[in-house]
Amino acid sequence: MDGTFSWPGIALLFAGGLALFLYGIRIMSSGLKKASGQRVHRLIAKVTGNRFYGLVAGAFATVVVQSSGTIIATLVGLVQSSLMSSTQSLSVILGAEIGTTAMAQIVAFRLHDYALIIFAAGFALSTLGKKEYLRFTGEALSGFGLLFFGLKLMAEAVSPLQRYAPFLALLHYVDNPWLGVPAGMLFTALMQSSGAFIGIIITLAQQGSLSLEGGIALLLGANIGTCIMGVLASSGMMRPAKRVALAQVIFNVSGVVLFFPFIHLFAEFIRQLSPSGDGSGVARLALEVPRQIANAHSFCNLFLALLYLPFLQLFDRLLYRILPDNPEESRLLPAVWYLKDSALSTPQLALSYARAEVARMGSIASKMVYASLYPFFNREAGHDAVFPHLSVIRGISMREEKLDFLENRLSDYLIKISRSELNEQQSREVFAFMEIVKELESIGDVIENLEDKLVEKKRSLKSDLSEEGKRELIELHNLLCREISQLADALKDMDAVKAGLLLQGDEHFKQLVAKAEIAHLKRVCRMAEAEVTHNIHMELINVLRQVHHYSKSIARSIVDAVES
Repeated sequence: MDGTFSWPGIALLFAGGLALFLYGIRIMSSGLKKASGQRVHRLIAKVTGNRFYGLVAGAFATVVVQSSGTIIATLVGLVQSSLMSSTQSLSVILGAEIGTTAMAQIVAFRLHDYALIIFAAGFALSTLGKKEYLRFTGEALSGFGLLFFGLKLMAEAVSPLQRYAPFLALLHYVDNPWLGVPAGMLFTALMQSSGAFIGIIITLAQQGSLSLEGGIALLLGANIGTCIMGVLASSGMMRPAKRVALAQVIFNVSGVVLFFPFIHLFAEFIRQLSPSGDGSGVARLALEVPRQIANAHSFCNLFLALLYLPFLQLFDRLLYRILPDNPEESRLLPAVWYLKDSALSTPQLALSYARAEVARMGSIASKMVYASLYPFFNREAGHDAVFPHLSVIRGISMREEKLDFLENRLSDYLIKISRSELNEQQSREVFAFMEIVKELESIGDVIENLEDKLVEKKRSLKSDLSEEGKRELIELHNLLCREISQLADALKDMDAVKAGLLLQGDEHFKQLVAKAEIAHLKRVCRMAEAEVTHNIHMELINVLRQVHHYSKSIARSIVDAVES
């Protein structure tokens, strides 16, 4: 930039640099995630009670994803789905806070002048690389180059402000921790990216515009502001998932409380640890302070992680005391009711437990079928039949999560039973159950996909299904509900007679489907409004047909298991 001072020019250049910086982070993160495959999610999901393993997993995952907020949101989802306990998530949260410091360390290296070279190398590798991991590595490298080029543009944008007295006075206020910490918290919460805000902090420091004390105050605020994504992700979730977000808030707020009174002493300590630069005045600050800020960030988060790590069990009890489980909510969480590993040594007993859990799956699936058409016939959200505080759609989603969970647990349990000494009848029943749990889970998927795809589409059309069409769908749905109810009864005792009656009703259901489709197509020809909802109407018929197909397949498995 020349000597002229233009606010629009500064704002445009800074905004462009920030956009490139954020886009570079996204590209780098995407490349790293592709290069690592599904290792990140598997790594997090397989965390056990080993706190050190969880710490490393959280740090590694955050370095790859470049967002502690994303990792916390992932943990919230895993805990909500009962794939991890809130207790197990604590060490991963501490690791994620360590992982966030990697971006500060990377940005503190003055690689601006090599940004385009790095980008070109990455682009060449992603374009010319013959192996998949080379292309993904190149994608990550090109994002790395864009990141630094964005920082270079931001540095050029703020360079003229070094001579602008009001701006320097504003930065001088940041040296006051009572202003710096709230400012860091606010900007990070608004940007929803601590990495982006840290990039801005270090860019200012590289221009000699920001002191170490001011940078530390902003970083402490950023540590609180980064909690916003976890808090938002946990809203509307169960209490165990909310404890994940609460844990991050307490970790980071306690860090601010611990370091806040000693910012000046902490800054002197970091200066002693960090290498000193040559020169004097602003030039020396521009060389030293970025590295010092990055080191302060790393030391602060690492110190807090190591401080909390030995006391995670006590901290977990504190979280439970602050936010205890709600008994009513516990009924909404996926859980097994009957399966007992202690029964595996007695195959007949283990099979009886598996039969009870499969019957429970059938009952859950039947409730989803009962509720499936409600959102298409009513404008209000409605209330779940068992949990009135849930909407109908939320009740369907909750039960689909239960079916997914039970399908995984039952499949594992049945495989363990199959390794025992079984007679021919027991073997048939085990393999029949394996097929049945897959079919029941498929019923849940079909209905869940129906609600995800079509409910919003129907609302956007602002047009209702015809009354004749509703009556036809209701007739089909009522028949299907009777079928699924009979199927649930058949599953309780593996009753081949009841299952056989379901198979006999197959032709009647097909006739009703054909009749409904023909009647609807005739309406489309004579009524313009029927054409508007044609796709939704046909998709609803198709979903009912699919559920009938799965229920028929389950009934056949029951008959084959008992009568073969």
